[in-house]
Amino acid sequence: MSISVLRVAALLLTLAVVPAGICNAQALSGTASGRLTALDADGDGVLSRYEYDSDAALAAMDNDHDDRINPAELQAFLGREEDGAESATYRLSVVDQNGDGELSDEELRRGLGIRFTSLDSNQDGNVDLAELEAGFGVPLVR
Repeated sequence: MSISVLRVAALLLTLAVVPAGICNAQALSGTASGRLTALDADGDGVLSRYEYDSDAALAAMDNDHDDRINPAELQAFLGREEDGAESATYRLSVVDQNGDGELSDEELRRGLGIRFTSLDSNQDGNVDLAELEAGFGVPLVR
């Protein structure tokens, strides 16, 4: 796996996405268990690719409704920047393929796919609590 793909995957491990029914980032818990519960739309105890819907992620992050994610929106979604954590601007730049300083739907969709694949360590098409816990809060790879 290339460093670029690892960097994208690590970035996206820090992003949270929500199912279509949840459009407020504050509704998400700060724990892996709480996050799984919030994201598990069908209540089966695992997260499917469907539950990583980028339309819902975009809606949850896109405060100005311009169909793009800017650094301020990403920071608001992630919450207070912790000491030593990468800035939202840097995190966004890792998946910003065209270098415009924002994430388009295509860039977000690509990044979410990489994140899901990286979390699904047993490659069963779902992310369970153990997999989510293993990737929860993983710092960005440089």
